[in-house]
Amino acid sequence: MIKQFLAVLLFGVSFAATASPAAPVLDVDYQKLVERQPVDTGKKVEVIEFFAYYCPHCYAFEPSIAAWAKKQGDNIVFKRVHVGTGPAVLPQQKLFFSLEAMGLLEQYHQKVFDAMRAQLGALRDDAAVMEWAAKEGIDKNKFAETYNGLGVSGKVRRTEHMMGNYRVDYWPMVIIDGKYMTSPSQVNKGTPVSTEEQLHANALTVMDFLVSKAKAEKK
Repeated sequence: MIKQFLAVLLFGVSFAATASPAAPVLDVDYQKLVERQPVDTGKKVEVIEFFAYYCPHCYAFEPSIAAWAKKQGDNIVFKRVHVGTGPAVLPQQKLFFSLEAMGLLEQYHQKVFDAMRAQLGALRDDAAVMEWAAKEGIDKNKFAETYNGLGVSGKVRRTEHMMGNYRVDYWPMVIIDGKYMTSPSQVNKGTPVSTEEQLHANALTVMDFLVSKAKAEKK
């Protein structure tokens, strides 16, 4: 249902281009969380992206949100969290947290997306993940130890709680400073767009607004 909705949103009957939201509206372009979640980023604004490697919309959004986060610089603390949706996704989730723990995420994050995009059903079990890591030149023993370690399993369990606390039921979803939620589908709901680039640009405009809003509220 979610994928069908997003597909209709992007490739709907109307193809008229729209400008980026200049004045984001609560409950239209973004939502306020029912319960504010704790943040540990001090004066900087926390930005969390909930995503999944298998998700084509997350794959498409990745270059845009990565460039956006880099442009924000020290203004924010950007975090990614790979959602958990069952046994078929668990190996990819553990792969993400393993790369993060080993300090290899920035180097291999896009490569994992590309591997999932290139082959349907890729990285769906532990053996496939181990084989992929070895082919990429990642130390086999260190990776296996991290992948099967308590640190990664703890992050998997924590993600389950986070998804419940943040009420994450689709992705990509972006949480701003434990207060606000937005996403490409939220921002562009019911709004015709001509390109995927415009879809993402609209979302990033709202994210800029929410970061500024959250930063002002910290004072």
